[in-house]
Amino acid sequence: MPSPSLPRLVLILALVWGGAVMAQPQRRQPQEFQNPRELTQEERDAAKARAMGNNLHGYSKDEKPKEKPMPWRAIGLAGIIFMVCLPFAIRAYRGTVKDMAASKTFGAHDAGEDEA
Repeated sequence: MPSPSLPRLVLILALVWGGAVMAQPQRRQPQEFQNPRELTQEERDAAKARAMGNNLHGYSKDEKPKEKPMPWRAIGLAGIIFMVCLPFAIRAYRGTVKDMAASKTFGAHDAGEDEA
């Protein structure tokens, strides 16, 4: 089946889009602008209090924030992990230093190496 050409696709798109536009309900006409009524002083004060959170400052005076305890379990776990890893780190450091010292010497070879 041959593919539809571009003018046919544009025509179909225009018809579908036009039908969708015509199917929409009629839009309302803009209404007359009415100024909001003036607030009394009491209403302004109440709105200001609501915007400020209804007197949060008074609440904070009565209740003190709780202090978090020291995380002794986390500190102890970190210490245990450090103590377990320390011997392996020292052994790796000493092995690396030994290998570097052996490679710095000119003409020296390890006894285990075979020359071909």
